[in-house]
Amino acid sequence: MKQAELVLNAEGHVYHLNLKPGDVAETIFLVGDPGRAKTIADFFDTIEFSRSNREINTFTGTYKGKRLSVVSTGMGTDNIEIVVSELDALFNIDFETKLPKAELTSLNLIRIGTSGGLQAEIPVTNSYIVSQYALGLDGLAYFYEQGPFAMEREMTSSFINQMDWENDLPKPYASSASPFLVEKLGMGWPKGITLTAPGFYAPQGRELRLNVTDNTIIARASKYKYNGFQVTNFEMETSALYILSSMMGHRAMTVCDIIANRITGKFNVDYKASMENLIREMLERVTKI
Repeated sequence: MKQAELVLNAEGHVYHLNLKPGDVAETIFLVGDPGRAKTIADFFDTIEFSRSNREINTFTGTYKGKRLSVVSTGMGTDNIEIVVSELDALFNIDFETKLPKAELTSLNLIRIGTSGGLQAEIPVTNSYIVSQYALGLDGLAYFYEQGPFAMEREMTSSFINQMDWENDLPKPYASSASPFLVEKLGMGWPKGITLTAPGFYAPQGRELRLNVTDNTIIARASKYKYNGFQVTNFEMETSALYILSSMMGHRAMTVCDIIANRITGKFNVDYKASMENLIREMLERVTKI
């Protein structure tokens, strides 16, 4: 790999994360909010390593004897692409030879996020949804040669056809969570299809001073169903996490705290307490994998 492709800093650390191999565990919590990384790390029994670079905060330690890391990604699929790619490099590329390793490591990448509900019956207090599938409206998958082969092709086609998708918008793609993680970590929580938008305002149908191209997209998408699952929520990261993990051979799962409902207009002003409940439960569950 050329120097400008696997970018390392002066210390030999991967560029954006500012980490070197060994700094992170094989099971990693991903959070958008840099402050939430510290919230999770505060529950660890021990902290062996911490580092902050840009919006990326990293903590590695143990919880009930299991080595874990938490990494903040910032918002958006572009940030997820950077973080997941560099985490993969830490484990699966030899920094001396700049070549992929002969034996690859499969990571557990578990996103804990906040999200908006897209069905009226979804509550906004202590309401957690596992993303069985993600529908990306960001187009990231198509920049990768393997993308069309790693995505859920039948689901992708059915969504595009049902939505009569506008050619001038990024082409949607569908991807799925790790069945292993959903079985081990998602017990008892509703499962659904998560829409991943490439922005918070117009891509999610919000208008401030600028008008959106089509303000019916979210309402129409909320009616989409596939394989017994309906669209339940939307956020800005999961589609990239799932498609990259599928291409790289990692296991990924997102669970979101539903803090708002776009159909009813309700918002949970005390969502930090709800989020802490989710963190505690996920830490307990992850010790069993």
